[in-house]
Amino acid sequence: MTATLQQTERELAPQLKTIKPRRVSILGSTGSVGVSTLELIDFACSTGSAQLEIVALTANSNVELLARQAIKYRAAFVAIADEGQFAELSELLFGTGIKCGAGTTALIEAASYPADWVMAAIVGAAGLQPTLTAARSGADIAFANKECLVCAGGVFLAAMREGGGRLLPVDSEHNAIFQVYDFERPERITRLLLTASGGPFRTWTQAQMANVTVEQAVDHPNWSMGAKISVDSATMMNKGLEVIEAARLFPTPANKIEVVVHPQSVIHSMVEYVDGSVLAQMGTPDMRTPIASALAWPDRVESPSTKLDFGSLGELSFEIPDETKFPALRIARQALDIDGLAPTVLNAANELAVAAFLNRHLKFLDISHVTEQVLASFDFGSTAAFGAELLLEDVLETDTEARHKAAEEIRKHMI
Repeated sequence: MTATLQQTERELAPQLKTIKPRRVSILGSTGSVGVSTLELIDFACSTGSAQLEIVALTANSNVELLARQAIKYRAAFVAIADEGQFAELSELLFGTGIKCGAGTTALIEAASYPADWVMAAIVGAAGLQPTLTAARSGADIAFANKECLVCAGGVFLAAMREGGGRLLPVDSEHNAIFQVYDFERPERITRLLLTASGGPFRTWTQAQMANVTVEQAVDHPNWSMGAKISVDSATMMNKGLEVIEAARLFPTPANKIEVVVHPQSVIHSMVEYVDGSVLAQMGTPDMRTPIASALAWPDRVESPSTKLDFGSLGELSFEIPDETKFPALRIARQALDIDGLAPTVLNAANELAVAAFLNRHLKFLDISHVTEQVLASFDFGSTAAFGAELLLEDVLETDTEARHKAAEEIRKHMI
């Protein structure tokens, strides 16, 4: 080491010792994305590649896991969405000094705690208000909750501009595009290609899918995900929501966003440029990879995810999605074409229909049917088109109305 380098090292040493850890909050810490985020944080801290401090954690109803996480990571505040679990959470955290709360107000309070980086992983529209709160705080938002952009894209993006933080997509498809998208010259991009695994029923006939069980629908062939997202993947509504999300995230026209079925889930999405070049981001189907990308962006951090073994990959195949067998993709595009509050209705109706299926009150094929009927029952009028003057109150009111209509439609098809 040269004398100059030795001198620089001595000068920097006191500063390095006083660098504050990056403050992290995880909204939805007990779900699959939240658990993967904590696994990655453990790995990054153990290897010395990052210094991270957990500020706030939230969960829907898994009170025991939330309490264990809070104690392990010494969180400042934890919130449970299910108010009926508050007494148990308080008892589990008694004597730890960790503050806790319950209900929507507590979720919003957790999101308001000062943090540098927030993982927004609350599934469904329930994550909208907490994520908006975090966005306005100025934190970088790593979001796995696509419903924020689907239900309230304009409101959410305005909140990000107000806060001044960075928006970092965690969905593997959008994270893949984010990594290879030329934001400085978007006019050079001709197509976005979102890849889809095709789900567990890619090769099934509609007759076979008529009797799909809950257990079959949540058994995804490639990815480890929560029940709701797994069902959305099985119907391909997940991909439809991702098309809407991509239209919000990237300055590429919606009609230039395509879906291609790629059963191996190795290529996570692609960007095509005017010269014919197609840039693809590849990796094993492990959510820790896009989470790591979002956690360190624009740098890189080590991840424990399995690395690709190109020698054993075999073939990579691609198919055009069958929108007759999987109408959810067509219905989502219809909502995007209408835009405004139509995606809000789409998401609300689908959430209720999926919940009814998971509770064994609705058949698998009726999920898309219910969603389409509810979407058709609305007259969107002046609220059509993205960028219309919509307020959060408009979104929440429409979400509630769509859920009422979806409940009525579900009752017609209950089993």
